[in-house]
Amino acid sequence: MTRIAAVHGTLAPHRYDQSEITDMVARRCLGDGADRHALDRLHRAAKVRGRHMTLPLEEYETLAGFGAANDVFIQAATDMGARAVREALRLAGLSASDVDLLVFTSVTGIAAPSVDARVAGRLGMRPDVRRLPMFGLGCAGGAAGLSRVHDCLLGRPDQVAVLLSVELCSLTFQRDDASLANLVATGLFGDGAAAVVACGSRRTGETAGPTIVDTRSRLYPETSRILGWDVRDSGFQVVLDPEIPDVVRRHLADDVQGFLDEHGLKTKDVSAWVCHPGGPQIIEAVGDALELPDSALDVTWRHLADVGNLSSSSVLHVLRDTLATCRPPAGTPGLLLAMGPGFACEMVLLRW
Repeated sequence: MTRIAAVHGTLAPHRYDQSEITDMVARRCLGDGADRHALDRLHRAAKVRGRHMTLPLEEYETLAGFGAANDVFIQAATDMGARAVREALRLAGLSASDVDLLVFTSVTGIAAPSVDARVAGRLGMRPDVRRLPMFGLGCAGGAAGLSRVHDCLLGRPDQVAVLLSVELCSLTFQRDDASLANLVATGLFGDGAAAVVACGSRRTGETAGPTIVDTRSRLYPETSRILGWDVRDSGFQVVLDPEIPDVVRRHLADDVQGFLDEHGLKTKDVSAWVCHPGGPQIIEAVGDALELPDSALDVTWRHLADVGNLSSSSVLHVLRDTLATCRPPAGTPGLLLAMGPGFACEMVLLRW
């Protein structure tokens, strides 16, 4: 089994209270004199106290076009990604030269050479390091990335892999877009990165952490237009359908229980739920579908309130916080899950 040796999360440098961000969105998306009652209500309903952003808030009002925003993404993602990987390796007691595989996931910018290549060069990874950049998985990318790391290490159990997620959601901000989806997104998403160091079963001596027992993916038919991006000249325009919580309620319980059944487990056996904070309605839908006690998703709720939704990075931050604060009993199962465009669900069965 794959062992998680270290998890490190980092956040963008500029933090703002939710009210400050709401004011900026009102100026740019609604215009002077517009009724902002609906915007205020939507941003309060997100249950986010504050968020971290890549740029000073005033610069988002003048950042023009996809190219300019993507240039910022490449530089900032490389900087944040290098910091996250460097610290995760330090926590694991490893160096950059120990890394055999670097997996990178993001849905908020594009680069060729990809960000993982830039991070590998900056940190001095070996020239033969294998790389796997992934785009388009959205909020599910952190869980899917862990699954792909696990797949690779099953075949190469003496090796070390690093998963890097960087999501700079603020750089997708669409000025002059007063659509409901855009207004909801501007109240929910923040900027951050996370890195996970994982070791194959024959690799010994590194920091002990939970093991990955198994993984599962689910892609739901006829849901491709409920979450994702429309790519415009202005950049990534969010697709965010209010039907998402209903899809979660219809499908998640059967998918989770079917996965657990294969390992002789029930939902009551899971000692910690590492759940992506998609938003209040989605978190509530997860709790309802799985009939979880109110406290089961406390770490997820705290993450949402403190920093918002960091897309693929969030579930890895929740994993880090679960390990640091909850200390699940050794030997018990945990389930990490996240949902994203497709519409899809990714699950990772852990053993603490």
